[in-house]
Amino acid sequence: MTAPFAILQPARIRFGRGEALAAVPEIASFGRNAFLVHGRTAARAAPLIAALERAGCAVTAQPCPGEPTLAMLDAAVAAARGADLVIGFGGGSALDLAKAVAALVPAPGGAMDHLEVVGKGLPLKADPLPFVAIPTTAGTGAEVTKNAVIDVPAHRRKVSLRDDRMVARLAVVDPSLTDHCPKAVTLASGLDAVVQVIEPYLSTKANPYTDALVRAAIPAGLAALRRLMTAEDAGARDRMAWVSLSGGLALANSGLGAVHGLAGPIGGMTGAAHGAICGALLPHVLRLIAVRAPSARMGEVEAWIGAEFGGGIDALEDWMHGQGLPRLSALGLGPGDHAAAAEAALLSSSMKASPAMLGLADLGGLLRQAG
Repeated sequence: MTAPFAILQPARIRFGRGEALAAVPEIASFGRNAFLVHGRTAARAAPLIAALERAGCAVTAQPCPGEPTLAMLDAAVAAARGADLVIGFGGGSALDLAKAVAALVPAPGGAMDHLEVVGKGLPLKADPLPFVAIPTTAGTGAEVTKNAVIDVPAHRRKVSLRDDRMVARLAVVDPSLTDHCPKAVTLASGLDAVVQVIEPYLSTKANPYTDALVRAAIPAGLAALRRLMTAEDAGARDRMAWVSLSGGLALANSGLGAVHGLAGPIGGMTGAAHGAICGALLPHVLRLIAVRAPSARMGEVEAWIGAEFGGGIDALEDWMHGQGLPRLSALGLGPGDHAAAAEAALLSSSMKASPAMLGLADLGGLLRQAG
């Protein structure tokens, strides 16, 4: 029998080339004072901002130059006072910052009242502002998730602000926005997307909805990512955007696993890019699961990897590092950090869905291998 499950997703998702600008009338219907979070520069967001202004919106733009910190969040919330909708346009960092701003502008108190682990973890007391998510990379799936990851340097941790009401009112996935993304970003974000379809498939919380999304997405994501490392290909960009969206929907409805359980603490300790960390961890976590929790699903994942890379998990590891993905030591995680990272990972929500019950010794050994 199938265990009970629920489905959480944006009220509306638009997918396709050109949809970012085509969606402007719908975005403008949410309000006239828009607060737009973009990446390091506003150049890529300029056409959208101009179209919103032509539609009658006043737009305040806010840069997100890197993964959002608590200080960046506090400043953005202050700048967004008076807005009646929030738009995230960029990679996962920009979407997370925008999502958190939409949640906190109407909320009494501050971010630490609601952040998990290092804060009080309280539920929101007010509904967030309408939030529109427009990703420009294919990786995190943040456009359809209910959490925003915030770096809290004082605690050397990346933690989530999480509430079902934080899911976007509208998610617009326009694969053309990912065209000609730099190779290193494509690799790291693409590996994150692949992890986020593999982990929900292996998760103890997998369900028919998430299986329907990720089972076809795993081999599609592996093939699209490999193709994009050899040539710019619009079709592969489209498929990668779909894989990323599928992973975001799946993780929001079934959880993740040990890769993300470790990636959060490691990101907080090193400041390294989330996707690069996930990619560096993936083959080592898969090998451990194959030994500690063998299953038909794990066998399928190994077969898909073998079909694409010709040699199973080892071949995937060789390929991704051959494409320039750094190992954990190059990302800033030293041997002296392993114990703290493992201890923090065991407290993470992602570990609760791991198909293998892993302890400190397991995680410590995994980190040594991944270094």
